[in-house]
Amino acid sequence: MHINRFAMTSRAMLAAAAAATLAAVIPCTASAQFPTKPPAPAPIKAAAFPPFQEATLPNGLKLVVVRNPKQPVTAVTLAFAAGSSYDPAGKSGLAELTASLLTKGAGKRSAEEVSAAIEAVGGSIGAGAGKDFLSIRADVLTGSAKLAFDLIADAVIRPTFADKEVELARTQTLSALQLAQSQPASLASRAFAKGLYGDHPYSRRADPASVQAIKRDDVIAFHRARIRPSGALLVVAGSLSLAEAQKLATDAFGSWTGAPTIVAAFKAPPVRTATEIVLVHRPGSVQSNIVVGNLASTPNDARNFGAAIANRMLGGGADSRLFMILREQKSWTYGAYSSLNQYKGPATFEATAEVRTEVTDSSLVEMLKQIKRIGNEPMPADEFSAIQNSMTGQFPLTIESAGQVAAQVVNAKLLGRPSDYVATYRQKLSAVTPAQAQASAKALFREDAALIVVVGDGTKLYEKLTAIAPVKLVSAEGDPMKPEDLTVKTALVNWDLGKLVQRSDSFTILVQGKPFGYQTTKLERVDGGWKFSEDTRLATFIQQHTEVRFTDRIVMQSVAQSGKTQGQDTKIDVTYANGHAKGTANVPGPAGIKMVNVDADVPAGALDDNLLQPMLAALRWAPGAKFSIPVFMSGKGTATTLSAVVGGEESVEVVAGKFDTWKVNVTGGDSPITIWVEKTSGRVVKLAVVGQPVEFQLAK
Repeated sequence: MHINRFAMTSRAMLAAAAAATLAAVIPCTASAQFPTKPPAPAPIKAAAFPPFQEATLPNGLKLVVVRNPKQPVTAVTLAFAAGSSYDPAGKSGLAELTASLLTKGAGKRSAEEVSAAIEAVGGSIGAGAGKDFLSIRADVLTGSAKLAFDLIADAVIRPTFADKEVELARTQTLSALQLAQSQPASLASRAFAKGLYGDHPYSRRADPASVQAIKRDDVIAFHRARIRPSGALLVVAGSLSLAEAQKLATDAFGSWTGAPTIVAAFKAPPVRTATEIVLVHRPGSVQSNIVVGNLASTPNDARNFGAAIANRMLGGGADSRLFMILREQKSWTYGAYSSLNQYKGPATFEATAEVRTEVTDSSLVEMLKQIKRIGNEPMPADEFSAIQNSMTGQFPLTIESAGQVAAQVVNAKLLGRPSDYVATYRQKLSAVTPAQAQASAKALFREDAALIVVVGDGTKLYEKLTAIAPVKLVSAEGDPMKPEDLTVKTALVNWDLGKLVQRSDSFTILVQGKPFGYQTTKLERVDGGWKFSEDTRLATFIQQHTEVRFTDRIVMQSVAQSGKTQGQDTKIDVTYANGHAKGTANVPGPAGIKMVNVDADVPAGALDDNLLQPMLAALRWAPGAKFSIPVFMSGKGTATTLSAVVGGEESVEVVAGKFDTWKVNVTGGDSPITIWVEKTSGRVVKLAVVGQPVEFQLAK
C-alpha cells in the first residue's frame, strides 16, 4: 500500500511539474509560433474537371466523354427526351413504367439474367424517368465496359417488355401509389404541382386509374416514339478515352436509327399574381404539412447562382434560417427547409415544414416572413460568407466518382447549360455578392404571389388560414369541398342487415409472406343486440383484445380494448349514448403511448372504427360500387368518412382455400387498405395494408 501511494504521489508531482512547465512556455511561444486569427481564404480555383470530348455518331447519337485515367471505372449514362411530360393524356406514369421495364429483360436475357450479368462483374444498372428525361445508366470496372454498353444497347433497342414483367411493374406501382396517397407529404406535392403548373405537363402525376389504363401496347408505342438515337445523349465518364468510348458506342448503337416523334409545344403554366392557400383536408391529422412556393427561373438564368446561395441561407440546411427559427427557437417542427428544383422548363422554389396542428398558422406566417426577409434585407457579411464558402467547399465532393461526374455532366448538357458549367461552377458561385444574392431572392422567391398548400385537419385549420390568405378547400383525392363539408354528416348507408349473421373467423397474419401472428374474430347476438370480439397477436410486439357492442339498428353502444404494444399497456374505454362518445384511450403515438380524453359528438349512423371488418358483410356489393361510411375513431376521439370502392373482381387463394371476391380499396383512415370480400357472403377473406408487407389471410 505504501508503494502504491508513493507511485500515485510521484505521478501527480510529475504531472503538476509538466503543467507548470507548459504554462511557462506557452505564453512565450504561442505569440511567436501560432497565428491569432485564421488566414484569408485562398482564391477559388476551377474544379479539377477534365474537359469534355464530344462526338456525334452517324445516327445522331451525341457522345460526351469525360476522361480520368486515374479511375479504373466507367460510368455510362444514356438519356432521352422521354420524361413524364410526354405521357399521353389519361396515362400518367407511362414514362416511369417504361423506364422500370428496360432492365427487366432485353435482347436474349431475361430480367434475372440481366441482373446476374451485371452483378457478376461487380457493377450496377438502372433506369428512371423524371419530368423531362428518361435515362439508363451502368457503372462497371473499365475492364467490363463492353458489357455495360451491350446491356444498355439491349435495354433501349431490344427490350422484351414481357407480359409478366409489365404486370409486376404495374402491381408495384399501384401499391406505391396507394401508400403515397395516404402520406401527407405526397398529398402536398400533388396539390402543389397541380396548383402551380395548371395544364402544363409538369402538373401530371400518376394515379391508380392512369396506371390501370396503361397496357403493354402503350409501353411499346411510347418506346417506339421516344427512345430513339437522334438527339439522345450518351455520357461516358472514367478511364476510357474518346476513341475507346466511340468504338464501343459504334459497336453497340451504330446500326440503330430513328428520331423521336415531334410533339406540340407545351402550354405555358399560369401566372400567379396573388397568394393563395390550398387546404387539403386530412381528417384527424395531428400535424400539418406546409409547402410555400412559386415558379422560379429557367436553367440559364444569370440569377441562379445568387438564388442558390439565398436558398441555402433560407432553408438549405440545419443551420439555415427556417430550420433555426421554426425548430430551434420556436420548437414548432422537427425541420423546415427550402429548395430550388430546376427543370428544362420553369423551375420551382419551395419552402416546406411539417408542424403541429395548433401552430400551423403561426408557422406559415413565420415562413412567409422569412421568405420576404431574404429578398428585402441586406444579407449580413459573416452569414453570407459562411454559406458561400460552405457551398464552394462542398462542391468537389459531388464530382469525386465517375458516376457523380456522369450525373453532373448529363444534368448540365440536358438542361442546355454551357460546356464549362460544371468546371466553372465554384468560381461563378464565389463571384456572387451579397447584394446579387438578395436581388435574386427578391425576384425568384415570391411570398406575395405564392401558392401555399397545407395538408391537415380542415376542421381545425380553415378559419385560422383564412386570416392569412384566400383558402381553397379540397379533399385528399383533390375534389373541391365547401367549408360545411368539413363536418362529418349522417350517411345513409344502405345496409343489408339480413347478411349480418353470427360468425367466427380465424386469420393468419403474414409479414413478408411468412406467418407472424394470428387474429380471431367473433360476431354474436347478445342482450338483444350484437357484440363483436377480436383477439390479435403479432409475435411478441402486439397483443390486443377488443369488444364492440351495438344495437340491431347499428347504433354504437360501447368499445373496450386492452392490450400491449411493445411491452406498453394500451387501452380504449368509450361509451356511446345519445349521439355522443365519452371515455379515455391510451394508444400508440409517434412519441410512445399517449392518453386521449374522448368527449365528442358522433355523426348519426357512424360506426366505431373497430367495427368496419364485420360490417363489410352487410354492404350491397356490385361492380364499381362505392360506399361512404361515417366512422368514429375511438382511439382519437374524432370522426371521419371512409371510402370503400370496388376495384375489381378476383379469385384469391388464402390459407383457408380459394374464393371469388370483390377487391375493395378503403381510404380515409390512417393508412389505405385493400380488402378482399367473398362475393356470396361478404366475408373478409384477405386484408392488406397498402405499401406494407403485412397481410391477414382467412385460415378457417
